[in-house]
Amino acid sequence: MAIYKQSGNKLISIKEKKIDLEKTIQNLVEQNVDELFNLSFVSSEFPLNNLRIDTLAFDEELKSFVIIEYKKDKSISVIDQGYAYLALLLNNKADFVLEYNEKCKKNLRKDDIDWSQSKVLFIASSFTKYQQEAIGFQDLPIELWEAKKYDNDLVSFNQIRASEKSESIKTIAKNQDVERVSREIKQYSVEDHIKPTWSKAKVLFDEFSQRVLELDSRFEIHPVKYYIGFNIENKVVFNVKIRTSRIVVELYRVKPEDLKDPEKRTRYRNKSFEYYGKHVTQFDIDNEEDIDYAILLVKQVYKRFTE
Repeated sequence: MAIYKQSGNKLISIKEKKIDLEKTIQNLVEQNVDELFNLSFVSSEFPLNNLRIDTLAFDEELKSFVIIEYKKDKSISVIDQGYAYLALLLNNKADFVLEYNEKCKKNLRKDDIDWSQSKVLFIASSFTKYQQEAIGFQDLPIELWEAKKYDNDLVSFNQIRASEKSESIKTIAKNQDVERVSREIKQYSVEDHIKPTWSKAKVLFDEFSQRVLELDSRFEIHPVKYYIGFNIENKVVFNVKIRTSRIVVELYRVKPEDLKDPEKRTRYRNKSFEYYGKHVTQFDIDNEEDIDYAILLVKQVYKRFTE
């Protein structure tokens, strides 16, 4: 992707520079992992069982570990390497919890971690076509990110996405690590949150989500274990929880009194700041007429988020 600097009515091309993944990008990621991926940094160069994890991070919201690797060798399979690291994680849970507690001065137990949402991020200056095509499975706990550096100290991080998701990795992989990891780690979909008989809730969700996506092309629907997140740049703006015949919208970082809510229909989620480190306000969508009101609230949260 070409990048230009505007000078009056003239565009000046910004040249891409050679990048040092190990020294430059790893340091940048570790110093800015919250800004880039909404994660907490745990440790660098974590050695375990003859393997070395470049960067170990933790998702405080999902309570899960994220392994970050800086890929220099284009001949190695991202599938094989990614699952090897995830198998290492699942086979040595106590070591990872100990590393987190020691480095972050916390006191988590193994049972406090949601191991099912662990994942691996590979960061490289570029990926081969084969590596990009390899992530086209429905339930792959692996992400590819391209990092590029330009003149004028510009840096970009871009997630590589498969053009389409095909079958499950479990249906074709006979690798022992894949089988071990697939039993415990799960990639969630919208369908996981909607039972076949919840037709009304599905209609409400489909219409509401379409309205939200029209607000900003950066919105991404990101289903996780307990909710469906609506994210911008890896940060959750709000989430949705689907019930039998309604959907519950949870607005992040606001209390009811922060919102223009003329009908006083929002409610504060009890102890949300204590449990999640942020205020959460809820609103129920019971019918299609409620969607306009929900969008009114979402626009306010979106504006606060983007300011």
